[in-house]
Amino acid sequence: MTPILFATVIAPALQTAFGAARSGLDYTAYVSVGTVGLLVPFTAIFAGLGVIVDRESGAQRELLAAPVPRPLLVVGNLVVVLGLAALQVAVVIGVAALRGATFDVTAAGVAWFAAAALAFAVLMYGLAETLASRIPQQEEYVAATPAIAVLPWFFAGALFPIGALPAGLTAFAKVLPLTHAMALMRYGLLDSSAGLHDIWGAGTTTTTAAWLSLAVVVGFAALLGAVAVRAFGRAAVR
Repeated sequence: MTPILFATVIAPALQTAFGAARSGLDYTAYVSVGTVGLLVPFTAIFAGLGVIVDRESGAQRELLAAPVPRPLLVVGNLVVVLGLAALQVAVVIGVAALRGATFDVTAAGVAWFAAAALAFAVLMYGLAETLASRIPQQEEYVAATPAIAVLPWFFAGALFPIGALPAGLTAFAKVLPLTHAMALMRYGLLDSSAGLHDIWGAGTTTTTAAWLSLAVVVGFAALLGAVAVRAFGRAAVR
């Protein structure tokens, strides 16, 4: 419900307050896509919390004793996260459209959006699985959630372009994979290349910037996915 409230209540209110409608910006659509950058991390983080519960009082011991390769256990959890995230993202975008948000839906645009969202979901679950494998207590894991799931969201251009930040924070935002993922998602559904050019500079063509940002997100996803599998394997033998 919280992401839906962002898309249907908070975004229209901010559009009215900031006069974004007069500037030609559909702020409801802008923030709705930005909300995906909050929704996917929370879905992944709560799945990681489930890993700790399974380790302490669930079926993880039985699964580890079964003749199943351990990396497949991580992949199985990832599939669940992807399914939940896809359902919630579809609901948020659908509700935003019913609320009046305007999206520029094309086959190519949906492909860019889906690729960015998928890679970012894999990235976040890789991070969540790694933390769950290294943090022994649920309380410690929950305490780390704000820094992992919420803090990057405020710097990555969810509510405003990263160019509005001070120069140092703008440079920091360009390093965050979430910044690249949201710029790609807005490029896909809003047909807006502003976020990509904020990252790579106005001299870079839009297509090149899109591929570069996708490479960044996919690279982080592959790295954290591999780290997650390794961390799970080490935790399983402790």
